[in-house]
Amino acid sequence: MNVRRPLVGLTALLSFAVAGCYTLRPVTGTAPKPGMTVAFDVNDVGRVALGGTMGPEIGQIEGKLLEDGSGEYLLSVSLVRLLRGGEQTWNGEQVRLKPEYLGNTYERRFSLGRSLAIGALSAGGLAAIIVTRNLLGGGSTGDGGQPCDTCGTQRLGRP
Repeated sequence: MNVRRPLVGLTALLSFAVAGCYTLRPVTGTAPKPGMTVAFDVNDVGRVALGGTMGPEIGQIEGKLLEDGSGEYLLSVSLVRLLRGGEQTWNGEQVRLKPEYLGNTYERRFSLGRSLAIGALSAGGLAAIIVTRNLLGGGSTGDGGQPCDTCGTQRLGRP
């Protein structure tokens, strides 16, 4: 059996378990602070104002808040969600956003429940790999179960 195949599967499962899950939760009470990963819903005014640089179908912008001052947010954009579905991945390009362009504000937070669920699924997948691939031993020896004609013989010296 090729040992690499189960290791590749195991690595993929463990990477999901280690990554954890995050959700976007509405920011309540206080304004977001620099350093937070946030998402902003873009309103119609914002779509018109940002349409030339970011595209006319922007529904939500997500990224790391770099600065909150002078009546604008400076955001290092990581993801843009479109109105009709779909997403565009960005590589940290900086965009200035005026509050009047934005609707709801969300904070990206770790989700313990979802992470535990992914961890349980990963553990189940690992158990399935172990059972189906005979990684714990007790499996076949790889000789196909065919007896050989010289396996039980022993050569003795001349008398």
